[in-house]
Amino acid sequence: MGLTKTEIFTEFQNEIALFAKVLGHPARVAILQQLFKIDGCYCGDLVNEIGLAQPTISQHLKELKNLGLIKGNVQGTSVCYCINHENWTKMKTTIFQFLNQDISDIENCC
Repeated sequence: MGLTKTEIFTEFQNEIALFAKVLGHPARVAILQQLFKIDGCYCGDLVNEIGLAQPTISQHLKELKNLGLIKGNVQGTSVCYCINHENWTKMKTTIFQFLNQDISDIENCC
């Protein structure tokens, strides 16, 4: 398997790729939607809400947490999760900047 050579790309390009990757799985999107729906810390059973096995949910939570889109706090025997608003705003700004590029009016293209 080849190396990704991320060092040859800009920080902005790498950031966009990381955001796209973490949002590229419907389970992670569903988890984020559930956390937004609660609008606070969620200590409930995401397995029941999402419908996937506990190890699968844990892996997706780990990916979201590693990128900093969510935070998790241990409360007793549970971990409560919530959106990291600062990093969510940063992601929205970065993705908007990328998606807001204008398409030229050249009609002779392909």
